[in-house]
Amino acid sequence: MQRREFITLLGGTVMAWPLAAHAQQAERVRRIGVLMPFTANDPEAQARNVVFEQSLRELGWTVGRDLQIDYRSPGGDAASIRRDAAELVALAPDVLLAVGSSTTGLLLQATQTIPVVFVNLADPVGAGFVQSLARPGGNATGFTNYEYSMSGKWVELLKQIAPHVTRVAVFRDPTLAAGIGQFSAIQSVAQSFGVELTPFSVRDPGEIERGVAAFARSGNGGLIVTAGGTAFRRNLIIGLASRYKLPAVYPFRYYATDGGLITYGPDTYDPIRSAAAYVDRILKGEKPADMPVQAPTKYELVINLKTAKALGLTIPPSLLARANEVIE
Repeated sequence: MQRREFITLLGGTVMAWPLAAHAQQAERVRRIGVLMPFTANDPEAQARNVVFEQSLRELGWTVGRDLQIDYRSPGGDAASIRRDAAELVALAPDVLLAVGSSTTGLLLQATQTIPVVFVNLADPVGAGFVQSLARPGGNATGFTNYEYSMSGKWVELLKQIAPHVTRVAVFRDPTLAAGIGQFSAIQSVAQSFGVELTPFSVRDPGEIERGVAAFARSGNGGLIVTAGGTAFRRNLIIGLASRYKLPAVYPFRYYATDGGLITYGPDTYDPIRSAAAYVDRILKGEKPADMPVQAPTKYELVINLKTAKALGLTIPPSLLARANEVIE
């Protein structure tokens, strides 16, 4: 081989090395598992998936190129969530996204090593998911949705919109720290508003239907739906509230868009965007133990006037003026 040909070949090889290394690096696909307490065909689950992928795309990740996302939406049944949590962990993803207390708890039972970013839960310290908000300390971090004390606001709103209400059925999951904590906060203010509380578990749909039917017979009743483990029963509860003409307050905007009377709570999409940023940081090498748990900075009040009219209620002008959104 001539000297010039050898130098040319060697030079081409040297140039090819960084290109090959870059191509190999670019081909590495990172994997994310997502677990939500919704059914797969729930529009709320689908909307959050879109927001999550869009947020990751804005951060430079593309599904199908350098990212694979495995979604699981088993609904609210604990056995189904546990099964899907185990399936996601078995896939050995780089990071997991958990929506809600029930999914977070079962994922953390399934893995103590894979990073977990959670959203839409009230008390990660009380639930044992993190050591502290500032220094989570384990393999989980994320974004909370409520301080328990804020739950008393739901009682106030219910009395503003329906002053005649003296009996309130409170829907919560008694197996979750969030369900217990929010109910306690509601209890602490109920007497000052002149209401008697009846707790309802959301675990069994038949029990919900029978309980609401019996509750509605006595009159002057209203409903409060807490944020803990209730989303997958929302259509049932909204339907029962309509059937029995019960004014109700719900925790998130999508309850109002589905026909609920009034909602007060944090935006449900902002935490997904923030979670995508945390996922991005974890994929780039940061550890959840060092990433502080963050709380929402704003709450939104949404009123469904169509539902109010069907219930024969007149919304106070002062409440309408405060609303972030009015559905007509």
